[in-house]
Amino acid sequence: MLSDADYAGNASGARRAKKRSSGESPGDGQALRSSGRQINVRVKRTNNPPPGQSKRKATDTEEEDDQAEKKYRKCEKAGCSATYPVCFASASERCAKNGYTSRWYHLSCGEHFCNECFDHYYRSHKDGYEAFASWKKVWTSNGKSEPSLKAFMADQQLPFWVQCIKADCGRWRQLTKEIQLTASLAATYRCGMKFSNIKSEGPDQCSQPEDLRVAEVTDSWWHSMLILPPLLKESPASPFLAAYYPDCVGMSPSSSPSHVSLTELRADHCRAVQPQIPGLCPYFQPFYQPNECGKALCVRPDMMELDELYEFPEFSRDPTMYLALRNLILASWHKNCKEVLTSQKCALHIIVRGLVRVRCVQELDRVLNFMTRKGLINTGVLAVTRPLLPERYCSKNVIVIGAGASGLAAARQLQNFGTQVVVLEARERIGGRVWDGTSLGVTVGRGAQIVNGCVNNPIALMCEQMGIKMHKLEERCDLFQEGGQVTDPAIDKRMDFHFNAILDVVSEWRKDKSQNQDTPLGEKVQEVKKNFLQESGIQFSELEEKVLQFHLSNLEFACGSTLDQVSARSWDHNEFFAQFSGDHTLLTKGYSVLLHKLAEGLDIRTKCPVQAIDYSGDVVKVTSSNGSHWMAQKVLVTVPLTLLQKNVIQFNPPLPERKLKAIHSLGAGIIEKIALQFPYRFWDNKIQGADYFGHIPPSPDKRGMFSVFYDMDPQGKQAVLMSVITGDGVPAVWDMEDKDVVDECMKVLRELFKEQEVPEPLHFFVTHWRKDQWSQMSYSFVKTGGSGEAYDILAEDVQGKVFFAGEATNRHFPQTVTGAYLSGVREASKMAAM
Repeated sequence: MLSDADYAGNASGARRAKKRSSGESPGDGQALRSSGRQINVRVKRTNNPPPGQSKRKATDTEEEDDQAEKKYRKCEKAGCSATYPVCFASASERCAKNGYTSRWYHLSCGEHFCNECFDHYYRSHKDGYEAFASWKKVWTSNGKSEPSLKAFMADQQLPFWVQCIKADCGRWRQLTKEIQLTASLAATYRCGMKFSNIKSEGPDQCSQPEDLRVAEVTDSWWHSMLILPPLLKESPASPFLAAYYPDCVGMSPSSSPSHVSLTELRADHCRAVQPQIPGLCPYFQPFYQPNECGKALCVRPDMMELDELYEFPEFSRDPTMYLALRNLILASWHKNCKEVLTSQKCALHIIVRGLVRVRCVQELDRVLNFMTRKGLINTGVLAVTRPLLPERYCSKNVIVIGAGASGLAAARQLQNFGTQVVVLEARERIGGRVWDGTSLGVTVGRGAQIVNGCVNNPIALMCEQMGIKMHKLEERCDLFQEGGQVTDPAIDKRMDFHFNAILDVVSEWRKDKSQNQDTPLGEKVQEVKKNFLQESGIQFSELEEKVLQFHLSNLEFACGSTLDQVSARSWDHNEFFAQFSGDHTLLTKGYSVLLHKLAEGLDIRTKCPVQAIDYSGDVVKVTSSNGSHWMAQKVLVTVPLTLLQKNVIQFNPPLPERKLKAIHSLGAGIIEKIALQFPYRFWDNKIQGADYFGHIPPSPDKRGMFSVFYDMDPQGKQAVLMSVITGDGVPAVWDMEDKDVVDECMKVLRELFKEQEVPEPLHFFVTHWRKDQWSQMSYSFVKTGGSGEAYDILAEDVQGKVFFAGEATNRHFPQTVTGAYLSGVREASKMAAM
């Protein structure tokens, strides 16, 4: 190991004291010796004294050696490898350089400054005091950590290190401390660049040896010997984290805007205000703001998550370096999600003085690989030209069963990681329960088409990557009664309050109830309502009762079932987790355009229904109904819940009893949709630009029939309405012809717009998800007596060979395309980790 020298050289033995003239460098012209842990061996004198001269006493010899040794001093930091420290600062005229000083101040193994340079900045009568005092003022104004002199030296005086960008070099070089490192300099630096004050590396620039201190940085113990954590300057995360103390999130307070006072910072901590960053999609909010909570796919910039602590336990004691790198990576990705984010791109923005920059760049690969594997970055519809992860993360081959949102998400992630993937799809098309059509003049989804909560939603990310604009759905929803009257908004507001109050009472009731004490949600709602009316003496009017039925129909829409099948204890189990916030939007181009982009370049075999999975051996064997056989290391099953419940796929060995029980504890919800194209927009005058309007049911048994109508062309050019059939309305239309369902819908529309003529539709479609052979459902719900834990059990792999994804495996975000997509990302991450 070397001393704290700024150039490389051969290690020599422990040097004896040698008298030098003032200012002479140690061992002038001689290579500096190793800074490793050495034993200073005293040389025993063997020559005899001249004749007539008395022999010197042993004690005299020892005193002379002690005087000689006083010319040098070791670093007093326990465990420091620097036997002969060198002062990097050279600030004082009396700087010890690599000679004797009364005390060495340790910043890292290889970076020290002497007591003379300490005094130069610390003592008020010294020349450097003003620079330290000025820095201290900025630091205390912006930061929270102690503005010590060591922090000043690390932040302002240590030299920068930069890596040669030549592919066959990559050596680290130290800049003189006057040079400020920038991202552009880091991107262009080559050994021997002709800067007037960059140290010359000699005529054969890249062939010059690398400073041996760089090799020490890679050792595991080196990080533990750092006195101060790295605080980055000009981090890409800075605009996202203006409300935080910079040093709490891995950034330097000295590079933060000095006009932001401590008082203002603390005031920001009391409110959760998202920063406005020019050019950034408003739905990208990867960091919690102070005092903010309950937002999906959001991280605290000042704290490691549990999975991060599990992956990087070495940062549990002081997470600053990890937070600095993670925050930088997340911010960089959200600033440009259309290109692969690499460690080379991120390294340019690691601006920090000292050898710790070398360590940060070395750690960057691990952090970036972890975040890529977890689907936090380098995800969505991103196209890649080379594997995103090292080979050790890649399975040899994986079979994905089902080309819906979850299957395509997993296949895209795995292929981007470098795994060979084959997708087997039973239908002639991809998409699963996403199925869009344009036969009515605009895109109408027979399945999903609405995004519920866009902030940090991966659907919003993919739209941004593809340049697709989503239409924000406004909150206004007028409720029309049969007869054409518009319901007084005050009545709607009042009944909405009572409806939510009933659900609040149900929430209180279930707090101490076990699964065995569960009851159907419909029964519990009626019981609470009855008790409320008896105890309060309030009587709802006939119209108020009908408005309440409208809200109950919306609840059945959300659950995908009549309320007599839904668990009162666990109907909204996912609300215990952070959910997606922000705008609800309509994908006017449909989900299919996203899924087809995900599918680009994937090996997808359509018309290939799987009937058996044999995982009894070392490899998994998959058999399709057309006689084809497939083999892989791992298989991902993404078929809808109903197909698992009906044993459409035979597993050998059978699935564990625990998983089978969970499969049958969930319900397969069904809703149907109807879309109508008209010759003109007869509703415009009445709804006045609203995105949808509600239909007050004339009686409780009719509440599932066409409760909401959506205007499918926000531009107002095409005349297309879409409505839903939910709850008891679903079995009512099972055996009806499509034309009869349309007639029923037209009766409702003519009642809602009784004051005007409603034309016959030009074209229409009615969905039949219950009869769809490869779905037989819309989305899942928790049946009475079940629990949200069933979703987690469904998500468990079997023997590390058979994996499961789909909306019914996502406890946090069930019933949505987003939840299905994220379950695929989750399983791809799980397989890569194995």
